[in-house]
Amino acid sequence: PVTALDGLGQLHLRGEHANLQYRINDVLLPEGITGFGQELDTRFVDNLRLITGSLPAQYGFRTAGIVDVHTKSGAFEPGGQVSIYGGSYDWIEPSFAFGGAKGSWNYFVDGSFTHNGIGIENPLPTTNPIHDDTDQYKTFLYASKVIDDTSRISLMGSASYATFQLPNTPGLSAGTSPDGSTPWSNFMTTFNASTNSANVNENQSEQNYYGVVAYQKSADQFNAQVAAFGRFSGTHFKPDPIGDLFFNGVASDVNRKIYSGGLQTDASYELNDKHTFRAGVMLSEEIASADTTTTVFPTSSGNPTNAPFSIADNNTIHGLFAGIYLQDEWKLTPKFTINYGARFDVFYASFDHENQPSPRINFIYQPWDATTLHAGYARYFTPPALENLAGTSVTRFDGTSNESEVTTADHAKAERANYFDAGISQKLAPGLQVGVDAYYKDAKNQLDDGLFGQSLILSQFNYRVGRVYGVEFTGTYVNGGFSTYANVAVSKAQGKDVTSGQ
Repeated sequence: PVTALDGLGQLHLRGEHANLQYRINDVLLPEGITGFGQELDTRFVDNLRLITGSLPAQYGFRTAGIVDVHTKSGAFEPGGQVSIYGGSYDWIEPSFAFGGAKGSWNYFVDGSFTHNGIGIENPLPTTNPIHDDTDQYKTFLYASKVIDDTSRISLMGSASYATFQLPNTPGLSAGTSPDGSTPWSNFMTTFNASTNSANVNENQSEQNYYGVVAYQKSADQFNAQVAAFGRFSGTHFKPDPIGDLFFNGVASDVNRKIYSGGLQTDASYELNDKHTFRAGVMLSEEIASADTTTTVFPTSSGNPTNAPFSIADNNTIHGLFAGIYLQDEWKLTPKFTINYGARFDVFYASFDHENQPSPRINFIYQPWDATTLHAGYARYFTPPALENLAGTSVTRFDGTSNESEVTTADHAKAERANYFDAGISQKLAPGLQVGVDAYYKDAKNQLDDGLFGQSLILSQFNYRVGRVYGVEFTGTYVNGGFSTYANVAVSKAQGKDVTSGQ
């Protein structure tokens, strides 16, 4: 699929911003505050699938794609390793991993530390950025215990902590009032080296922690999993209190946190060789806080009038996400399969109460052994991410250098969309396969993220309407131990009329 990684480390799949769902060993990973760091370390991955297109009913809320990760196990990869990687930009990255089994238990653990001098994309056309160091710590633990021949319990935990310097651009002049006549520096009583733009000292820290306990049962035609999960995620932007005022007229200390906890249950039953039923329930409670202390200048008609002062703007949001689904995989003939079902999702928060039933249907038809066709439709319901919702107290900054031209700042609402996907794959010769896939999404209240203000922390907003469409061409060739892959794709995403987060 069309996949792009932007300068802030955010993944765009098929033209969408984020909206990805991560699952580890089939358990939904609660959302965290995204930033520059990547909390998931590839060292613990045994295999990974990226699921796109018209999703079946079992997948809800985040629907641009499913990143399905299955972890390594000490039972199959006993022993360990220690490695160190290094290179330019002062890069140093030691890591370790080991696993094993004892009795009915097996385990795997890994950890790493990364330091380099290019933590964020360099804003300059130079080899080395200025003030761009990063330190990143990551660890992951997996353990499972076989209870009997049909059931087991597993535990997963992860922790990551990262700090980033925000890179500087030298040679900037002092910022001025809106009409360009009065420098902010005229109303500052404190100066130091940070008034040189090359010495501005902005920093951001990010931390993510989660834990999962899962019980799995497999007996004859019945499979089930019950999992409880919890997570904490936080991002803190620290400004240069003098430098940001000197160059921007505003210095904002932004601290966002989110606490998540919930329960997920999935089950499947193979009724016969034609029908496999799946059902599940997911419930997640989230508490997100956004605490901001902003230092600003008092203004009159947009021009500064006195020394700067600080304004606190703290917000806490509670949100409940709940979903239930039922679906059937029906093999009408050995060559024709229909996967149909529906889910019902609820989003309940202090600022918004919404729900939606969402039907889904997908067809797979193989008229000949070398040809496979697929087509599908999905109705999507995507609530806003609480951790990316900014405060709405815009009037609090009236009469200051942070005054907004817009007087409303409504919270984002849930996106509702119709999604269509169709394609064909063809085996042209032994080992050679090509395919083409097209998709179209039509959305109401289309969600997007942007950077507003000084901090490099994303905030979410809606377009009144939106659409995303594209086409992908793929080709693969495998011959013995040799394999190669090619992809050509185009995608276009459009949104019209901002209706929230103004």
